Amino acid sequence: MKIKNILISQNAPADFEKSPYAELKKKYSINIDFYKFFKIESVSAIDFRKSKVNILDHEAVIFSSKATIDHFFKLCTSMRITMPESMKYLCMTEAIAFYLQKYIQYRKRKIFAAKDSTPESFNELLLKNKDLRMLIPCGQDGVNPQMLEFLDENGIRYDSAKVLETSPADLKSNIDISKYDMIIIFSPNGVKSLQANFPDFQQGDVAFGALGTTSVNAIEAAGWKAHVVAPTKEYPSITDAIDAFLKEYAVRRR
Repeated sequence: MKIKNILISQNAPADFEKSPYAELKKKYSINIDFYKFFKIESVSAIDFRKSKVNILDHEAVIFSSKATIDHFFKLCTSMRITMPESMKYLCMTEAIAFYLQKYIQYRKRKIFAAKDSTPESFNELLLKNKDLRMLIPCGQDGVNPQMLEFLDENGIRYDSAKVLETSPADLKSNIDISKYDMIIIFSPNGVKSLQANFPDFQQGDVAFGALGTTSVNAIEAAGWKAHVVAPTKEYPSITDAIDAFLKEYAVRRR
């Protein structure tokens, strides 16, 4: 297995040279390309109302991605909903918590994040707030089943509500998938898009990276293997996990 070309299934960072990807590119003399694997659209206020979920009936909102934050607050604006000062926000990572500043003033007693970005750490955060009624904005695939199982087992009250929809981007017209030795997936939608665009794709010697358990599960359900996984206690970010994999690979090649 040689790793010279990596495909990141997201848009490129606004300032690539200051991103961890730039460090990886320089450190290992590799090429890194970015291409968003799917398109995202907000759910309309009309469609959201059909779910009969009242946002203001809740005392906390769970966020698992920056995209969910964007589309949740876009929906609130279209429905003329102002979030109360008492609302708490429970975020899976520090990066997601920090991103919330785009929409609300950051306060320690209002915004909370898992300590090390792992599911176990986030479960601890949920337990600390188990008396609150929680709202989980999500995409068309719903909420991570493992999270729902944990909430149910611990008697935590919650509602889930779809705030965004996804569809595969046109990959086959824009990228040569055979060029890449590693593909990084950030959600099950990335796997669906890859399958839709390249139905005959075979993993072969391609290494997959996955962010989150749902991405790992989707990769495995497709009959593939995830070689790089984050977040974990050892590797809290996907770039940390890629770095460790490339370092081990480089040592093996010596």
